[in-house]
Amino acid sequence: MEWLVFVAAFLVVIVLVAVLAIKSLVIICPPNEVAVISGRTRGLNDGRTVGYRVIKGGRTIRIPILESVEYMSLNTIPIDVSVNNAYSKGAIPLDVQGVANIKVSSREGVLENSVERFLGADPAYIQQIAKENLEANLRGVLSTLTPEEVNEDRLKFAQTLIDEADDDIRTLGLELDVLKIQNVTDQVGYLEAVGRRRTAQVLTEARESEASQAADAEEAEAEARRRSELARVHAELEIAEEQNRLRVRNAELDALAVASEKEAIVAGEKAKVTAEQSLESERIELQRRRLEADIIAPAEAEKQAAELRAEGEAASILADGHANVAVLQALTQQYQSAGPDAQNIFLLNILPELVERITATVEGIDVDKITVIDNGSGAGGGGAIPNVASQMPAAVISITEQIEAATGVNILSALDKTKSDPVIEATESQDL
Repeated sequence: MEWLVFVAAFLVVIVLVAVLAIKSLVIICPPNEVAVISGRTRGLNDGRTVGYRVIKGGRTIRIPILESVEYMSLNTIPIDVSVNNAYSKGAIPLDVQGVANIKVSSREGVLENSVERFLGADPAYIQQIAKENLEANLRGVLSTLTPEEVNEDRLKFAQTLIDEADDDIRTLGLELDVLKIQNVTDQVGYLEAVGRRRTAQVLTEARESEASQAADAEEAEAEARRRSELARVHAELEIAEEQNRLRVRNAELDALAVASEKEAIVAGEKAKVTAEQSLESERIELQRRRLEADIIAPAEAEKQAAELRAEGEAASILADGHANVAVLQALTQQYQSAGPDAQNIFLLNILPELVERITATVEGIDVDKITVIDNGSGAGGGGAIPNVASQMPAAVISITEQIEAATGVNILSALDKTKSDPVIEATESQDL
């Protein structure tokens, strides 16, 4: 059991030794410090050799016994900068108070200067060195500027001082962050006299400016009144012109409206007439189609039917004509063969037709009865009926005379001749 305690204690000691050894070997540098490890010679980029190396915000391993570590702070160091009886341009002594902030530079090429000059130094020493250099630079800058320039444009004065002191501060390995001029005075009352003169000048300029501004104000007021009056006149003129234009435009619009109205009326009438013409055309077309359907088409059909009937009748008439021609040719041949008696034969042939035509003239007369009234005149009286009977032969003779007057043929003689003419008898018998 004691043996285990001994082993545990030994292991704890070993761990503590190892931790202490590692802690002594590993160097950790915070960002606001610079670790300078010295003890071994190293070469720089510019060919120089130094016996240290610098670590900024990181870690490294050092060799115990052979290398030692020291730290430099990068924190800002405030400095009160003041000079008394520093002669400015023109031999005017001035008192200047200002404030500056410096720190150890961490830039490459400048950090080595700070290491060589301020490693292990107290910050008050660094502050004193920087203050003396800044005050010397301040006196040098004041000698190039007049009191007015120093007092009136302090920003320019501070920037000139920064530009003058920056090279010297960098040479020391420091860096100037801020430099501000707080107060500029003198012990001879120069600035006060300049101020009074400037004040009087300002007051004079103010009175002159006030008078000038009053005159300018009056002139501006008069000019404003003139411009106002001119503007009013121009405005009234423009209003009158615009009113005239408005009246002209209204007249033009009224004329355009009347013309448009008339054009609309004419267009309406034209459209109405066009519509009526179109409607009338439709009516005419409808009437034409109706006439074609009711009259022309039936007429055409009737015409075609009439033409067909006429063609049929013409064919029939033509056929009858050919037949009659054939009959007439046959009769002509018979009449020619009859010789001198052909005329009598012809007349006898047409005698029934002539008698029929003559008797047809009285076909419309319907004799229901004949009443004979004997008027008893005469010697013996009662002679009316014998008179009527005696009129019949006279009527027959009158008819034959009419036929003879129309044809030149005496039917009674022809009939009498036919009784004794065998040729005629033969012809009649042939016709029968």
